[in-house]
Amino acid sequence: MNLLETINEPAELRKLARAQLTPLAHELRHFLLDSVSKTGGHLSSNLGTVELTIALHYVFNTPHDRIVWDVGHQTYSHKILTGRRDQMHSLRQLNGISGFPRRDESEYDTFGTAHSSTSISAALGMAQAAKIKGEQRHAIAVIGDGSMTAGMAFEALNNAGVQEDINLLVVLNDNDMSISPPVGALNRYLARLMSGQFYAAAKNVGKSVLPGPVLELAKRFEEHAKGMVVPATMFEEFGFNYIGPIDGHDLESLIPTLENIKKLKGPQFLHVVTRKGQGYKLAEADPVLYHGPGKFNPTEGILPAKAGKTTYTEVFGTWLCDMAAADKRLVGITPAMREGSGMVRFEEQFPDRYFDVGIAEQHSVTFAGGLATEGLKPVVAIYSTFLQRAYDQLIHDVALQNLDVLFALDRAGLVGADGATHAGNYDISYLRCIPNMVIMAASDENECRQMLSTGYQYNGPAAVRYPRGAGIGAAIEKELTTLPIGKGEIKRSGSGVAILAFGSMVAPSVAAGTELNATVANMRFVKPLDVELLKQIAQEHDYLVTVEEGAVMGGAGSAVAEALAAQGIQKPLLILGLPDKFIDHGDPAALLASVGLDAKGIAASIRQRFGAAEPRLVVNNI
Repeated sequence: MNLLETINEPAELRKLARAQLTPLAHELRHFLLDSVSKTGGHLSSNLGTVELTIALHYVFNTPHDRIVWDVGHQTYSHKILTGRRDQMHSLRQLNGISGFPRRDESEYDTFGTAHSSTSISAALGMAQAAKIKGEQRHAIAVIGDGSMTAGMAFEALNNAGVQEDINLLVVLNDNDMSISPPVGALNRYLARLMSGQFYAAAKNVGKSVLPGPVLELAKRFEEHAKGMVVPATMFEEFGFNYIGPIDGHDLESLIPTLENIKKLKGPQFLHVVTRKGQGYKLAEADPVLYHGPGKFNPTEGILPAKAGKTTYTEVFGTWLCDMAAADKRLVGITPAMREGSGMVRFEEQFPDRYFDVGIAEQHSVTFAGGLATEGLKPVVAIYSTFLQRAYDQLIHDVALQNLDVLFALDRAGLVGADGATHAGNYDISYLRCIPNMVIMAASDENECRQMLSTGYQYNGPAAVRYPRGAGIGAAIEKELTTLPIGKGEIKRSGSGVAILAFGSMVAPSVAAGTELNATVANMRFVKPLDVELLKQIAQEHDYLVTVEEGAVMGGAGSAVAEALAAQGIQKPLLILGLPDKFIDHGDPAALLASVGLDAKGIAASIRQRFGAAEPRLVVNNI
């Protein structure tokens, strides 16, 4: 039996001799590579935190001591060592374990994460709770250098640094790589810190086996060197005792350092340097490519993808370059999602008009507002789930002032393997209540391009929502054509029942409508709603159905109900969409089917509600 198979909980890990930990790390890294290559998932980040995870669970008494992992896409080693090794084959699959920490999955997952930069705040809360309850426990936040670009991390540091009697440890996992290349002054600061050869040499002195008087001299030399090279580090100014940087892959450095920190009181800050993709040469060479791969052969590596349907992200990336070529006022903004939002080519072609602001969604929106006040045309490329983090800025800094900002909302609707934390289920609900907003939902790739042009030309805040992945394979026009604001279209004509579909639900609604001989409208605009089309449809049909890939509560169906009420129109109305619950990870098509948002489910819901057993009876049963 290998070492890894003997570890089903951290208590068993802590029984191992120190000399066994390095062989365990090799086994764990091999298991990770083999497992993720079969399921897909986050790879580079997890390969980089193997030794750090082992050291934390070896030194601290988890779960009594709390570990909070920032974002959480580096927690596969943590999951394996905390009793979930035999479940890794189900990772990110329907009814399987999550790719992120979840409190309902394990007592070792002390805080559910998946959005960045929350760990220090949560760990500080846990440390304060322990103090209030009189419990002796440590709270550890593990945060990456990319996540440290967010203001929330510094808000937490600012709060924690003045509290001297709490057992809080912040571990900065510095791997010089977020999903997109790290940006900003903090990254430059860390780079300068790491490039200080004199400081590095001073740190190495302390690792030598020296007699007492010489060791004391070395420590004094180290402190002197630290003062010369890194005077009053930023983290010490925040009130933390700063230790580091140390090699995050060297267990002989990690474990003694953590053991010493465990004895200290007050806020501690440990700077650990790791390498994403550590131990797998292909991932080391291209950690972005191996950040979140699908299934692949580890021997061959990730092969170039075969040409398939154009994705919505690609549609946006091409449109952005085309519109930027046509209008020099356009500037593109992303909060640290260059690759995910399809902005790589835009950065290459228009570097002076490309802005990656780091993991700072709030700043990205207000920054766009500032650009707009000076006559530029900012386009904010942001996932639907991440725009939630900038809601106040969206209302106060953009919409209230009616500033000309276009929001390209990628990953609208269900996203599959990343689950509830990354699903864009709420943007319709939280956007449509904001005055001055125009909200569009793309039903295919070409319409997405047209809507982006429409929102760009609109003088005020506008949002275009589009799903993850490929569309229906629609031909894409090269022209930068626009659509009339607030106008939908009839996709097929029927009788009795009319389906008002929004965005990605148009295609399955047409299929369901064909089966039921129902009229299907592509509404296109959630706001302003096409009230004239709605009135026409209501006049000509007996039953109305709305379908959206978004939350039913406060969504597009609610907008239709409000409009009908305002017009004094009383018609039976069935609202279909995502139910009032968080929807877990799994295959996107299977998830949509599970909530009745495929063609079969839409038709079944209509039959059940309106009592039509057969398509031909829809009219007769009215």
